[in-house]
Amino acid sequence: MAGGAWLAARPYGQPFPQWRQQGSTDPNRKAGRPITAPGRHRSSRKRFLVALLAAATLGGGTLIALDTAAHPARAADGCAPNEATPMGKYWLNNNTWGSGSGSGWTCTWATYQSGNTIGWGTNHDWTGAPESVKSYASSVLGWHWGWKSNATGLPVRVSAKTPVRAKWSYKVKESRPGAYNVAYDLWLHDRPDTDWQSRPKHEVMVWLAKGGGAAPLGTRQQRVRIAGASWDLYAGRTDWNVYSFVRVGDTTASDLDLNDFLQALVRRGLVAPADYLSGVEAGTEAFTGKAQLDTSAYEVNVG
Repeated sequence: MAGGAWLAARPYGQPFPQWRQQGSTDPNRKAGRPITAPGRHRSSRKRFLVALLAAATLGGGTLIALDTAAHPARAADGCAPNEATPMGKYWLNNNTWGSGSGSGWTCTWATYQSGNTIGWGTNHDWTGAPESVKSYASSVLGWHWGWKSNATGLPVRVSAKTPVRAKWSYKVKESRPGAYNVAYDLWLHDRPDTDWQSRPKHEVMVWLAKGGGAAPLGTRQQRVRIAGASWDLYAGRTDWNVYSFVRVGDTTASDLDLNDFLQALVRRGLVAPADYLSGVEAGTEAFTGKAQLDTSAYEVNVG
C-alpha cells in the first residue's frame, strides 16, 4: 500500500493494488491456514451483479435493500478482488488474499442496513490446495491495514475489559462441498495509534462453524469453556501470533462478548493487558468448494 493518505483517499469499490508477493506489507494478507507454501495459479473471477432496490426508514434507522437479480446490465459490485463496500460504521471486504493457492472467485454484497445492524452475503467457488485459504469475505469494524471510519469505538485497551458485544445470525448453503469456516477475526496491536503500515501483534479467531476438514493454523493447546460453549484453543505463528478458538459443535447464531476470549488469553499469559483491540471482522474463510453464506443480522457494539 502506498501510504496512509492513499488509504484514506481511496474510493470505495476500487480494488487494492496487486502485490508482488504475499508478505507483511500486503494489506489483505491474513494468517489464514496455509500449512505448506501455496502454488501460484491464474485465477478467474465470476462477476456477481447487484443493484440498489429501495431505501426506507425502519425504526428510526435507514434500511437499504439490495436486489441481486435486478438490473443485469449494471456493472457488477463486490466481485473484484479486495473490493470494499461501505455499510455505515462497517465495510465489506471481498478479501481474496490467498487466491494464489487456487483458481476461482469470491463475491460479496450488501442486503440491508438498519442502524448498527446489517445484512450481507457472500459466495465463492474455489479449487486448489485444500489446506490453504483462498478468501476471507468479511464485514470489517475498525482497523484492517488502516481505517475507513472513525465511529467504531475502537481501539480499546485489553486491560479496560470493554464489552465487545457481537450478534450474528447466518446460514451456509453448499453447492459443491468443500472446506470453509465461519469466524470472527480480531486484530490486536501494542499501541493505539495504528495506521496502514502497523503490523499486528496478535490475531484472534473465533470459529463458529466449519466444514470439509478445515483446521486453524498451529496446534491444539487445550479445551476451554466460554459463553456457555466449549472451544478448542489453537496457537500458531505467522508474521504475528495467531490464536484460534474453534467451537465444539457448529452454530448458526451467536451472541458473544468477544472480550471474554481476549481475557481468556490474558489469563494464560498469551495476550498482555496493555495490548489494544483494533479491529473486529466476521466472515468466512474459503479453502475449497462452492458455497454461499447469507447473514440475516449482524452487529457489533463496543462499550
